[in-house]
Amino acid sequence: MHLIKGYWLVAIGILVGVAGGYLYWQQIGCVSGTCPITSSPVNSSLYGGMMGGLLFSMFKKNKN
Repeated sequence: MHLIKGYWLVAIGILVGVAGGYLYWQQIGCVSGTCPITSSPVNSSLYGGMMGGLLFSMFKKNKN
């Protein structure tokens, strides 16, 4: 439970990023299929989740 309390903001960022990556693939995507990230919904969602988690982790406060 302590782990969830400590990283809830990062988890929300991952979920937002996955949704954003999937929407990017669906709306814009890659027509030719040669783009390594946006040619597949799985790759696009994973990349979006990683970027969302990193972005939201910037706003986490340190307990130092």
